[in-house]
Amino acid sequence: MAKTVEQDSRDLIVVGCGVAGLSAAVAAAEGGARVAILERAPREERGGQSRYTEAYLRMKSHTEVTDDFEAMLAENGAPPYLDPDLAGEVARSVEHRAGHARGVALVNPAVIGTFADEAGPTIAWLQGLGVRFDFLPTQFLTKSQPRLLPVGGGAALVEALAARAEGLGVTFHYETAAERLMQDEDGRVIGVAARGADGLRRFHGTVVLAAGGFEGNGEMLTRYLGPRSVYLRPVCKGANYNRGEGIRMALEVGAAASGDFGSYHAEPVDPRSGVAEASVFIFPYGILVNKDGQRFCDEAPGTVDAWYERVTRRIYEQPEGIAWVVLDARHMRIPNYRLGIRTDKPPIAANTIPDLARAIGLRPEVLEATVAAYNVACRPGAWKPLELDGLATQGLHPPKSNWATPIEEAPFHAYPIISSNVFTFGGVKVDSSGRVLDAADRPIPGLYAAGEMIGMYWGNYTGATSVLKGLVFGRLAGTHAARRLNA
Repeated sequence: MAKTVEQDSRDLIVVGCGVAGLSAAVAAAEGGARVAILERAPREERGGQSRYTEAYLRMKSHTEVTDDFEAMLAENGAPPYLDPDLAGEVARSVEHRAGHARGVALVNPAVIGTFADEAGPTIAWLQGLGVRFDFLPTQFLTKSQPRLLPVGGGAALVEALAARAEGLGVTFHYETAAERLMQDEDGRVIGVAARGADGLRRFHGTVVLAAGGFEGNGEMLTRYLGPRSVYLRPVCKGANYNRGEGIRMALEVGAAASGDFGSYHAEPVDPRSGVAEASVFIFPYGILVNKDGQRFCDEAPGTVDAWYERVTRRIYEQPEGIAWVVLDARHMRIPNYRLGIRTDKPPIAANTIPDLARAIGLRPEVLEATVAAYNVACRPGAWKPLELDGLATQGLHPPKSNWATPIEEAPFHAYPIISSNVFTFGGVKVDSSGRVLDAADRPIPGLYAAGEMIGMYWGNYTGATSVLKGLVFGRLAGTHAARRLNA
């Protein structure tokens, strides 16, 4: 029988070892707190999804977020089909969705303001730990906003933060999964009960929950996203460690839910591949067809960085959650076009459209008719693949708004695309210090949250903010907790 081990008390217990949890641990330890980190994964896989992401950061410089940062976060309760250029105005003039219908902001403006204000200082803090940042090439051939990246991606962030934590004496407990929060008779959170190889352990101290979403929990995905979630797949293997216990534990002690529990961050990936983020962002230069060989959406409504998620959601809606992008040879003349193709699998190629259809399992006559109808709807004009060119179809439904050129030059290529689940949107509500709030917006004593645990997105993801959210609110939570302990 597994034994129960009483663990020595710590000032702070951090659940999760991604960039959010590590930031909290390091900030608290720098403030003089004794810290322990609980991590479900083994040491060699620590970091969860953070390890596998390129970690795009929505910043225009090393010190400033993009000009649209606060507006885009504030309006992400807007319907996901809205043009991002119009959505901010709509959000200001119309109360929409449940929160707005009650006259309640979906995200506290003070929390968003703190997020924006603390981004620059957080980058400077990380630079002090040896992390380098630069505006490196991204997978987006067209983009609406700049993106700062850590050199070496998320793995560099994980390793720098973990090394600093180890140097500060933070203890790591790998292959240890948190199960429930412990409270005293006044409702204050005083620790975590967690299970490791040697049984149930009790870790005593203030708690920061940084355990991610529920991408790796099929039951929660079905409950919140519905039965079609079987067609989703995690964007990387690190997501399999995110099973929603952090969210469940917080809700069990009265935390207010926040974020869209029925949605997730969607990214288009090649289902043939087993690599992390096997993304296919080249679809705006061709047409997307479903298993019936039919087009079903506008493939190019705007820059790919601003619109790929909405297009990917339309792919998810198709039979068996799959589509194919069909391209002709023209796409290979786009400068650096391979940046938009991260799959390690080659395209399916053919010299005729009927042959391509047979190769991808579609009826040749149907795909040929779909391509012919699209080609007829294309109009003459200057094709400018690296900018919005307004080269649109005419008389075609659904339309294609940019880069609409005939598919007529062999060889023809196709990539299968499904929607990956990068992370789920549902989480808990926090204040500007990362303290978890109850239904009356009162902080739950002894409990903080950071990273994906914070529910901040509805309907559509505000690109390049999730890793930054983990870093900023992890640092804020750890700093605040340490100060409270020393007060």
